[in-house]
Amino acid sequence: MTLAHARHGLICKMNLTLEFPRSPKEQMAGLVHLPRMADKARAARDNTLGEYIYPCPLDEIMLKFMGVDSDTFQHRAGDDMEEALAAWVATQCRHRSQEEVIAVNETLLNRQPDNPEKWKKFYEIRDRLDPTRKEITTWVDLIDLEEGRS
Repeated sequence: MTLAHARHGLICKMNLTLEFPRSPKEQMAGLVHLPRMADKARAARDNTLGEYIYPCPLDEIMLKFMGVDSDTFQHRAGDDMEEALAAWVATQCRHRSQEEVIAVNETLLNRQPDNPEKWKKFYEIRDRLDPTRKEITTWVDLIDLEEGRS
């Protein structure tokens, strides 16, 4: 199965050596980055993560927000269809207010490098991909540029 199948509610094998995970801007259960994290968790389970990292720092923010560890999420992402995974995530986040959901989404979408060394690496990657894209200053936008969505 391919990524397209995941979008139609099926469990799929993810091979991130052949295709990109979904954009970190896509949502599941009202949370950005969650579909991408599910894709990476499935690929990690299948040993097809390639150069991707699970859990990465953005994943860690989401896992902390949900109150689960990476192994638990990986198991659920691997065993549940998309709708069941979304329902499980909603249950995990039932104690969270809408304001908290908005805040974690903004945190993920607006996350930038947090020290000079990371900014240097960020600019090197961005400028290698497209030196005209100076407006790209967040990890999420850099990911979408690198994966051809921006």
